[in-house]
Amino acid sequence: MTFLDWLQNDTAGLLTLAAVSVALLLLMIMRLRLEPFIALIVTGVLVALVAGVSVTDLVGTPIKASDSLFETGFAGILGHIAPIIGLGTVLGAIMERSGGADALTERLLRLFGPKGAPLAMGVTGLVLGIPVFFDISIFVLAPLVYVAARRGGRSLVLYAMPMLAGLSMTHAFLPPHPGPVTAGGLLGVGMGWVIAMGLLCGIPAWLVSGVWWGSFIGRRIQVGVPEDLPGGAAPAAAPGPAGPARDTGDGDGDTSGGGTGGVRTAETAGPQTAVAVAAPPSVALISSIIAVPLVLILAATVAGVTLPEGTVLRDVLVLLGTPAIALTLSVLLALYLLGIRRGTSMAELGRISGESLRPVGMILLVVGAGAFFGKVLQTTGVGDALAGSMTAIGLPVIASAYLISAALRIAQGSATVAIVTTAGIIGPTVAAGGYSQPQLALIVVAVSAGSIIASHVNDGGFWIVAKYFNMTVKQTLMTWTVLETILSVVGFAAAALVWAFV
Repeated sequence: MTFLDWLQNDTAGLLTLAAVSVALLLLMIMRLRLEPFIALIVTGVLVALVAGVSVTDLVGTPIKASDSLFETGFAGILGHIAPIIGLGTVLGAIMERSGGADALTERLLRLFGPKGAPLAMGVTGLVLGIPVFFDISIFVLAPLVYVAARRGGRSLVLYAMPMLAGLSMTHAFLPPHPGPVTAGGLLGVGMGWVIAMGLLCGIPAWLVSGVWWGSFIGRRIQVGVPEDLPGGAAPAAAPGPAGPARDTGDGDGDTSGGGTGGVRTAETAGPQTAVAVAAPPSVALISSIIAVPLVLILAATVAGVTLPEGTVLRDVLVLLGTPAIALTLSVLLALYLLGIRRGTSMAELGRISGESLRPVGMILLVVGAGAFFGKVLQTTGVGDALAGSMTAIGLPVIASAYLISAALRIAQGSATVAIVTTAGIIGPTVAAGGYSQPQLALIVVAVSAGSIIASHVNDGGFWIVAKYFNMTVKQTLMTWTVLETILSVVGFAAAALVWAFV
């Protein structure tokens, strides 16, 4: 048997090929600084050719390529997630520009009082983090955290950590954020189950990492409010060793949110936006718009399980609860209630929507390329070989999913790359396992939890947090990195516990 035959047909050879492909992917992303989506395409093509996939199967022919691995790999996932991510981005941008974050934070600060201000910031991050993506939420909420810290006269860390935990939890575990949407699409689980299990596992993780850890470390590390940031314009995020802070494709530093990438002021916002900021919407209105898609999607999930097929009520609930339809309805409500009714012109709303969608393209490219790479691993038998090895050593699929995702995240920093690569590797095991929808949703939680562990210097989110909350690298490692690790471990532990009962 030749070396090439060994790589293509022997279990050990296929596992070696998988290990080499991941190492090559990490080398191109970390060392050569190649864009992740390009690195994923290059790695996928090389693995396919080495594994013996024919050129026709890989890329098709000049006449027909629609059945090729390349096109089916990209199209299979993008058709599912592109509308969800796009609509979620627009919804978040409209809500952010309306001043809803300010209104929500002020109400919670009044409700919880001075002593409960850290918890108020945590709840703000939890609620606002559902429709508004991570980095944009930081840009919006950072000045409000500064104000709370100044009023309380205590360390900025005490107020920032609960808020960051809320933002990170929703970003990791709940749609419409790219991580859980991508994992759910690749593993074939309904978004309703992803939401249900994400909340079930994510809330305890937020309480431990944000409320408990935030309180513990916030009393031990003293960080003052930056003097040059009195709550006005936000600074550009500091570049770190991994490149610019807003590292495309990163789990917590994604540039997938809407808005201008900074804190809104009357000078930087358009005239209609300035009016909206001066008269923010009510907290009840903001909460209702956020709740609409979540309630519709969960209702559709329940209807699919409890109501017989063909009934009118089931069909209506399933239609309205389709994630893209539910988000479309929520976006239309936001356009009218937060825009048109408050005096914002359609032209201005169109401009806001267009600006918010610009960063989404890179995320979709990374996800599509990752899905292609996963398709190659499945076709070549690498995924089956790894699945057989995991079965042989008795490692449950949910544990394997978490460990693989965590290893990829720590190595290269991007949560998106960790998720799509992990889903491709474990895909054959999941497909052959006959798992229920709740179990599949818990596997999604495990993959997502692994993808946020130990945020450090190769993660763009690390540098955003360090810069915006006035911390040194050592302080950021002691606060933010530990917070992300606790959030990851507790989230996975919750998923493993629920797994025992479903």
